Amino acid sequence: MFRKVSLVLFVLIFSVLLFSQSNKVVVLTLNGAINPAASDYIKYGIEYSVKENAQCMILRLNTPGGLLESTRDIVSNILQSPIPVIVYVAPQGSRAASAGVFITLAANIAVMAPGTNIGAAHPVSLQGKMDSTMTEKVTNDAAAFIRSISEKRKRNVKWAEDAVRNSISITESEALKDSVIDLIANNLNDLLAKIDGKEITTESGSGTLHTKGAKIIYVNMTLQQKLLSLLSDPNIYYILFMLGTLGLLFELYNPGAIFPGVIGVISLILSFYSMNTLPINYAGLALIIFGIILFVLEIKIISHGILTVGGVTSLVLGSFMLINTNATLGGMDISWELIILIAVLTLGFFLFAIGYGIKAQRLKPKTGREGLINAPGEAITDLTPKGQVRVHGEIWNAESKDGNVSKGEKILVSEISNLNLIIRRAK
Repeated sequence: MFRKVSLVLFVLIFSVLLFSQSNKVVVLTLNGAINPAASDYIKYGIEYSVKENAQCMILRLNTPGGLLESTRDIVSNILQSPIPVIVYVAPQGSRAASAGVFITLAANIAVMAPGTNIGAAHPVSLQGKMDSTMTEKVTNDAAAFIRSISEKRKRNVKWAEDAVRNSISITESEALKDSVIDLIANNLNDLLAKIDGKEITTESGSGTLHTKGAKIIYVNMTLQQKLLSLLSDPNIYYILFMLGTLGLLFELYNPGAIFPGVIGVISLILSFYSMNTLPINYAGLALIIFGIILFVLEIKIISHGILTVGGVTSLVLGSFMLINTNATLGGMDISWELIILIAVLTLGFFLFAIGYGIKAQRLKPKTGREGLINAPGEAITDLTPKGQVRVHGEIWNAESKDGNVSKGEKILVSEISNLNLIIRRAK
């Protein structure tokens, strides 16, 4: 009898321990644009959730939009996830715009916090405005993509297509009413309580969520993911590009400085990575490069400031045009305060740093054969017309081409002939 009771107690305790170990959720936080770093972060979060045998993965989302390729990768990972993925547009004041719409609709459970909005998913070319044929082609492709997501998750297909074709945006209460999302939750604990007991079907099968009072595991971006996400910021790209360009120019005009050249190369390489994730307008890039060329020419050519004015104008206009603000990456533009600051610093850099280096290169040689030409000296003997002089503290045999020169007279070196100085009287 005692053995049976012990066995029953052991089974009960083991069951409780097993349940408590699996009664946990993984929470990711994505606050910013959708880019390759964000895609890698979400993929890692799903893999970690599976490894931890979590009930589900919750993605707290606040995004102005992102790259379509990265969005497709994220949606694919969510749809194929063996565990439930809940997208929670939070905290209050957040939005799921553009690419965020696709990601939210792809979730097993779509949730929004009060005071949030979702919508405006119309695609735009990353390299400027498209012609009508290309616009229609890209829009139709995005519409088909969002329809397939909505149909799979049994959401409002018509609204989803309107979000792509007409860029409509709605609040959380309107989204719930129109069957765009499943729930509205005030906070994370409220969300866990509301999804507790829900039946969810994933690629690995169906199951019931047990999330009420679950242990929350927060997973942040790795250092590498944070770095890649940082480099995808247009302001960071702009700083790296300008720093790299100016660093290389400084090294070219002042060979041997080394440090500016090394920093310049590293900055340019990092900026090249950013160019792969940002909607760069190459007309703006060309204007920036042209402005820098004008600054260089101002140092070499006397233009009475005309080239400097043109350089500043070209740099500022190019900086404002550098990022295509109408692209899919909504809100991804360069701060105008940063543009003005960089323009002022660049102007100062050319007027002082590079200008000083060029003037140093143009200075008359102080040593060697060239350094003696026109050097002042003093006759230490009478020159009739030959004798000796002191130049730069050294005694030289010299010959006067102005006739006899008395001892103590000031002289200037005219030329050098076979280690003899040809001198003239100093006026």
